[in-house]
Amino acid sequence: MAVQPFQSARLLAEASGRAVAERLQSRVQGLTLNASDPDETADGLARRLHDTCRERQPCVFVGSLEWLVLALAPALVGMDRDQLAPVVAVTPDGAAAIPLLGLGRGAEALARSVADALGVLPVGLATEGLGTAVPAPRSGRLAVIGMGPGAADLMAPAVREELDRAQDIVGYTTYVRMAGPFRPDQRLLDSDNRREMDRARLAFELAAQGRHVVVVSSGDPGVFAMAAAVVEALDQSDDPAWREVDLAILPGISAAQAVAARAGAPLGHDFCMLSLSDNLKPWSQIERRLEHAALADLVIALYNPSSKARPWQLTQALDLLRRHRAPSTPVVLGRDVGRPDECVTVTTLGEVQPDQVDMRTLVILGSSQTRQFPRRDGGAWVYTPRWYPTP
Repeated sequence: MAVQPFQSARLLAEASGRAVAERLQSRVQGLTLNASDPDETADGLARRLHDTCRERQPCVFVGSLEWLVLALAPALVGMDRDQLAPVVAVTPDGAAAIPLLGLGRGAEALARSVADALGVLPVGLATEGLGTAVPAPRSGRLAVIGMGPGAADLMAPAVREELDRAQDIVGYTTYVRMAGPFRPDQRLLDSDNRREMDRARLAFELAAQGRHVVVVSSGDPGVFAMAAAVVEALDQSDDPAWREVDLAILPGISAAQAVAARAGAPLGHDFCMLSLSDNLKPWSQIERRLEHAALADLVIALYNPSSKARPWQLTQALDLLRRHRAPSTPVVLGRDVGRPDECVTVTTLGEVQPDQVDMRTLVILGSSQTRQFPRRDGGAWVYTPRWYPTP
């Protein structure tokens, strides 16, 4: 027996969701399956999804939620909240129907029709009485949180409370997994590490619909992390609904702080933090900043020091620093601090080798005043005195 119609909606599906889509078409009146060629590329499906959004046509998508989120994000740029038609996501196995966009403007009703046809409960809809949907408020909350280095006991209580209250969790896949556990009704919208602005815009779109959204960062969200992307997205947007969102930034323990604490107190005097990644700035600018930091005799915390795509950069950075610092200068290498595979190594500028470092390592290079001495149980304590000698 067919479910009551939702006027009309377009039905799109990945290959993995084609069977469920065909089942929905036969059970929900008003759904039109836009059939795809078996050889259609992901880009082709994304273009059809963009066209559907731009035409303000209600849509049901069957397939990967992560793919849908990433495909939708570029299409949403520049669109006002009131221009967003309902979008409902259905998992490839038909186990869940999730109202993603258009809350308060028909997404709930569409999700219920789809869920009824599949014999499941719609995800993320609060109910009162006999199943009446609670209208979404006009604006919601968006919190950008820092989980700290990874260990649960190093996460701020306010951050854990924010995660527990959230409806949608947005972030890089690895960090979203670390932020759990989650309730079954919480939506996890994870994506690749280089999609910062897409994630930020998606988070605002959801919060502007009345959702409680958390954007996840490791360490501190304001240190080479998502807080800057979220604030930049707000600055660039002319959507008044985004301005109404309750935006909060919740701090966490940064990687530099966590590694420094394990080693002792290498950041006890003036220091700076630099990222060696040239994805968002030219290498020439990185070299210039390293040169000035070295000349200023600052302790330097190096983020993103090495990767498979740019193994040569750390070698060049060390060569530059060796022109200004003595070979005996203490160097701390902290890898996965606060996680099960934590490893902290104390060495010197003269001895450190690039193959000791990867993308998950935080490097702290001491100043001329940084000292190290043996620990009682092996290894070394490293510290930088609070004072500096008078010239």
